[in-house]
Amino acid sequence: MKTLLTLSFGLLLALSATAQDWAKARLEKSPRHLEYVKVQNGKREVNSFIGYPEVKDKATAVIVIHEIFGLSDWVRGVTDQLAEAGYIAIAPDLLSGTAPGGGGTAELGSGDAVRKAISSLAPDQITKDLNAVAEYVSKLPSCNGKVIVMGFCWGGGQSFRYATNNKNIKGALAFYGTGPDKAADIARIQAPVYGFYGGNDNRVNATIPKSEELMKAAGKTYEPVIYEGAGHGFMRAGEAPDANEANKKARDQAWIRIKAILKKS
Repeated sequence: MKTLLTLSFGLLLALSATAQDWAKARLEKSPRHLEYVKVQNGKREVNSFIGYPEVKDKATAVIVIHEIFGLSDWVRGVTDQLAEAGYIAIAPDLLSGTAPGGGGTAELGSGDAVRKAISSLAPDQITKDLNAVAEYVSKLPSCNGKVIVMGFCWGGGQSFRYATNNKNIKGALAFYGTGPDKAADIARIQAPVYGFYGGNDNRVNATIPKSEELMKAAGKTYEPVIYEGAGHGFMRAGEAPDANEANKKARDQAWIRIKAILKKS
């Protein structure tokens, strides 16, 4: 019985993460220019969602790396919220081409199929996809050439890892994702890394001291912040209509920090 309850609870969590009608409804009301674009990585096409700010001058670009649930409505909503704050934001579907017929997240359908597809992605392909997206967005006429990366959950770990592979990014914002565990990888980081973590997420938080040790030894900037009482995925959970107070507060505080970091980067 305990096993069945655990499985049922896990299923409810997965459904709440993927059923995001509230996020889609917010997107449909956005006054900003939002569109899908195809970014070329050699023979690969990376389907990406991009949002443009309504600003007078050229803007900094933010690459948004999705959760383990793929390019969801909520992730697309984050790009719109970044555009609302004055930044060009682009969210690549790193699952592009993994579905039957060459589709991505939407075509894979179920959460389990998406998770399986993500676990099979080659790190080098992820890096090359992100490099292609960074090059694409940095060369847009409305971009000032600066690119920052931000990722959540699985994407949080990928944003930290991407900082080891692209010396040109101006910053990496890693949300509840683990960092690289090899000194040689850390040594390649050129940009500051900012960590955002929920207090009730020891699976991830237990790795923070190692990241602090490695980054300090390499003379790199790493600034982790733990939001007490919040759980894993608090940026998404804190925006949902049924958000608890701890997740909502953490999300609100994190957005204040995000905007401050982007403004100075």
